[in-house]
Amino acid sequence: MFFIRTESFQQFLKFYPVVSTIVAIHLILYILTSISIDLERMLSGINFFIADGEYWRLVTPIFVHLSLPHVLFNSFSLILFGPALESMLGKFKFILTYLTIGILANVAYFYLGSDLVQHAGASGAIYGLFGLYGYMIFARRDLIDSQSVQIVVVFIIIGLLTSFGPGINFIAHIFGFIIGVALGPIIIDRIRPNY
Repeated sequence: MFFIRTESFQQFLKFYPVVSTIVAIHLILYILTSISIDLERMLSGINFFIADGEYWRLVTPIFVHLSLPHVLFNSFSLILFGPALESMLGKFKFILTYLTIGILANVAYFYLGSDLVQHAGASGAIYGLFGLYGYMIFARRDLIDSQSVQIVVVFIIIGLLTSFGPGINFIAHIFGFIIGVALGPIIIDRIRPNY
Protein backbone atom coordinates (compact mmCIF):
# COMPACT_ATOMS: atom_id res chain seq x y z
CA MET A 1 0.00 0.00 0.00
CA PHE A 2 1.65 3.20 -1.26
CA PHE A 3 -0.10 5.83 0.78
CA ILE A 4 -0.28 4.51 4.34
CA ARG A 5 2.33 6.31 6.43
CA THR A 6 3.66 4.17 9.30
CA GLU A 7 7.05 5.83 9.76
CA SER A 8 7.94 7.91 12.78
CA PHE A 9 8.68 11.58 12.14
CA GLN A 10 12.44 10.90 12.23
CA GLN A 11 12.09 7.92 9.87
CA PHE A 12 10.01 9.98 7.44
CA LEU A 13 12.70 12.68 7.36
CA LYS A 14 15.37 10.03 6.76
CA PHE A 15 13.52 8.00 4.10
CA TYR A 16 12.00 10.94 2.18
CA PRO A 17 14.39 13.90 2.45
CA VAL A 18 13.17 15.64 -0.71
CA VAL A 19 9.49 15.57 0.26
CA SER A 20 10.45 16.64 3.80
CA THR A 21 12.54 19.55 2.49
CA ILE A 22 9.81 20.76 0.12
CA VAL A 23 7.22 20.70 2.91
CA ALA A 24 9.62 22.59 5.20
CA ILE A 25 10.12 25.21 2.47
CA HIS A 26 6.32 25.52 2.09
CA LEU A 27 5.88 26.18 5.79
CA ILE A 28 8.85 28.52 6.17
CA LEU A 29 7.84 30.58 3.14
CA TYR A 30 4.24 30.70 4.33
CA ILE A 31 5.38 32.17 7.66
CA LEU A 32 7.74 34.65 5.96
CA THR A 33 5.21 35.76 3.34
CA SER A 34 2.54 36.12 6.03
CA ILE A 35 4.84 38.59 7.77
CA SER A 36 5.88 40.42 4.59
CA ILE A 37 3.29 41.11 1.88
CA ASP A 38 6.14 42.49 -0.27
CA LEU A 39 7.93 39.13 -0.13
CA GLU A 40 4.69 37.35 -1.03
CA ARG A 41 4.20 39.59 -4.06
CA MET A 42 7.84 39.22 -5.10
CA LEU A 43 7.71 35.38 -5.05
CA SER A 44 4.19 34.86 -6.44
CA GLY A 45 3.48 34.34 -10.10
CA ILE A 46 2.20 37.45 -11.89
CA ASN A 47 2.32 37.10 -15.66
CA PHE A 48 2.75 40.82 -16.29
CA PHE A 49 6.07 40.76 -14.39
CA ILE A 50 7.18 37.46 -15.92
CA ALA A 51 6.71 39.01 -19.37
CA ASP A 52 8.87 41.89 -18.13
CA GLY A 53 11.77 39.51 -17.39
CA GLU A 54 11.09 38.33 -13.81
CA TYR A 55 11.48 34.68 -14.79
CA TRP A 56 12.01 33.44 -11.22
CA ARG A 57 8.23 33.80 -10.91
CA LEU A 58 7.92 30.59 -12.95
CA VAL A 59 9.72 28.71 -10.13
CA THR A 60 9.03 30.41 -6.81
CA PRO A 61 5.21 30.04 -6.91
CA ILE A 62 5.70 26.26 -6.64
CA PHE A 63 6.74 26.83 -3.02
CA VAL A 64 4.63 29.86 -2.02
CA HIS A 65 1.06 29.61 -0.71
CA LEU A 66 -1.42 32.41 -0.11
CA SER A 67 -3.46 30.97 2.78
CA LEU A 68 -3.07 28.54 5.67
CA PRO A 69 -5.58 25.99 4.27
CA HIS A 70 -3.75 26.18 0.93
CA VAL A 71 -0.31 25.41 2.37
CA LEU A 72 -1.66 22.70 4.69
CA PHE A 73 -3.65 20.93 1.96
CA ASN A 74 -0.79 20.98 -0.55
CA SER A 75 1.76 19.90 2.06
CA PHE A 76 -0.52 17.08 3.21
CA SER A 77 -1.01 15.97 -0.42
CA LEU A 78 2.74 15.93 -0.95
CA ILE A 79 3.32 13.94 2.26
CA LEU A 80 0.69 11.45 1.10
CA PHE A 81 1.59 11.08 -2.58
CA GLY A 82 5.27 12.08 -2.76
CA PRO A 83 7.09 9.37 -0.78
CA ALA A 84 6.31 6.42 -3.08
CA LEU A 85 7.56 8.36 -6.10
CA GLU A 86 10.64 9.61 -4.24
CA SER A 87 11.45 5.97 -3.40
CA MET A 88 10.83 4.80 -6.97
CA LEU A 89 12.66 7.57 -8.77
CA GLY A 90 15.39 8.39 -6.28
CA LYS A 91 16.03 11.83 -4.82
CA PHE A 92 17.53 13.53 -7.87
CA LYS A 93 14.99 12.30 -10.44
CA PHE A 94 12.11 13.03 -8.09
CA ILE A 95 13.08 16.67 -7.46
CA LEU A 96 13.93 17.19 -11.15
CA THR A 97 10.55 15.75 -12.17
CA TYR A 98 8.66 17.73 -9.53
CA LEU A 99 10.30 21.03 -10.49
CA THR A 100 9.93 20.37 -14.23
CA ILE A 101 6.20 19.73 -13.87
CA GLY A 102 5.70 22.74 -11.59
CA ILE A 103 7.60 25.09 -13.91
CA LEU A 104 5.81 23.83 -17.03
CA ALA A 105 2.43 24.21 -15.30
CA ASN A 106 3.37 27.83 -14.55
CA VAL A 107 4.50 28.31 -18.16
CA ALA A 108 1.08 27.04 -19.28
CA TYR A 109 -0.55 29.61 -16.99
CA PHE A 110 1.76 32.29 -18.35
CA TYR A 111 0.44 31.68 -21.89
CA LEU A 112 -3.19 30.96 -21.02
CA GLY A 113 -3.90 32.84 -17.77
CA SER A 114 -4.53 36.40 -16.71
CA ASP A 115 -1.73 38.96 -16.84
CA LEU A 116 -2.41 40.53 -13.46
CA VAL A 117 -3.79 37.71 -11.27
CA GLN A 118 -1.41 36.69 -8.48
CA HIS A 119 -0.98 32.92 -8.42
CA ALA A 120 0.98 30.58 -6.18
CA GLY A 121 0.99 27.05 -4.83
CA ALA A 122 2.41 23.58 -5.35
CA SER A 123 -0.81 22.29 -6.94
CA GLY A 124 0.52 22.18 -10.52
CA ALA A 125 3.46 20.03 -9.45
CA ILE A 126 1.27 17.85 -7.22
CA TYR A 127 -1.23 17.29 -10.03
CA GLY A 128 1.78 16.24 -12.08
CA LEU A 129 2.43 13.52 -9.50
CA PHE A 130 -1.20 12.44 -9.97
CA GLY A 131 -0.46 12.35 -13.69
CA LEU A 132 2.50 10.03 -13.11
CA TYR A 133 0.29 7.75 -11.01
CA GLY A 134 -2.38 7.93 -13.71
CA TYR A 135 0.17 6.79 -16.26
CA MET A 136 1.17 3.96 -13.94
CA ILE A 137 -2.45 2.82 -13.63
CA PHE A 138 -2.87 2.51 -17.39
CA ALA A 139 0.61 1.48 -18.52
CA ARG A 140 2.56 0.09 -15.54
CA ARG A 141 0.11 -1.73 -13.26
CA ASP A 142 3.02 -3.89 -12.09
CA LEU A 143 4.22 -0.89 -10.07
CA ILE A 144 1.05 -0.09 -8.12
CA ASP A 145 -1.30 -2.21 -5.99
CA SER A 146 -5.08 -2.24 -6.46
CA GLN A 147 -5.86 -0.38 -3.20
CA SER A 148 -3.49 2.41 -4.20
CA VAL A 149 -5.12 2.54 -7.64
CA GLN A 150 -8.50 3.16 -6.00
CA ILE A 151 -7.11 5.95 -3.82
CA VAL A 152 -5.38 7.64 -6.77
CA VAL A 153 -8.47 7.44 -8.99
CA VAL A 154 -10.67 8.98 -6.28
CA PHE A 155 -8.17 11.81 -5.66
CA ILE A 156 -7.77 12.47 -9.39
CA ILE A 157 -11.53 12.67 -9.95
CA ILE A 158 -12.19 14.85 -6.88
CA GLY A 159 -9.14 17.00 -7.63
CA LEU A 160 -10.09 17.63 -11.24
CA LEU A 161 -13.72 18.35 -10.37
CA THR A 162 -12.75 20.86 -7.67
CA SER A 163 -10.15 22.52 -9.91
CA PHE A 164 -12.81 24.76 -11.41
CA GLY A 165 -13.85 26.49 -8.17
CA PRO A 166 -13.37 30.21 -7.55
CA GLY A 167 -9.80 31.35 -6.92
CA ILE A 168 -8.29 28.06 -8.12
CA ASN A 169 -5.66 27.96 -10.86
CA PHE A 170 -7.35 25.27 -12.95
CA ILE A 171 -4.89 25.85 -15.80
CA ALA A 172 -1.92 24.80 -13.61
CA HIS A 173 -3.92 21.84 -12.26
CA ILE A 174 -4.97 20.52 -15.67
CA PHE A 175 -1.63 21.10 -17.36
CA GLY A 176 0.29 19.73 -14.37
CA PHE A 177 -1.72 16.52 -14.67
CA ILE A 178 -1.24 16.35 -18.47
CA ILE A 179 2.51 16.98 -18.13
CA GLY A 180 2.76 14.23 -15.49
CA VAL A 181 1.04 11.75 -17.81
CA ALA A 182 3.21 12.86 -20.74
CA LEU A 183 6.39 12.36 -18.69
CA GLY A 184 5.25 8.87 -17.68
CA PRO A 185 6.89 7.03 -20.60
CA ILE A 186 10.18 8.84 -19.90
CA ILE A 187 10.14 8.68 -16.08
CA ILE A 188 8.04 5.64 -15.13
CA ASP A 189 8.93 3.15 -17.87
CA ARG A 190 12.53 2.95 -16.60
CA ILE A 191 11.42 1.72 -13.18
CA ARG A 192 11.69 -1.96 -12.31
CA PRO A 193 8.88 -3.48 -10.19
CA ASN A 194 11.22 -4.23 -7.26
CA TYR A 195 12.25 -0.58 -6.72
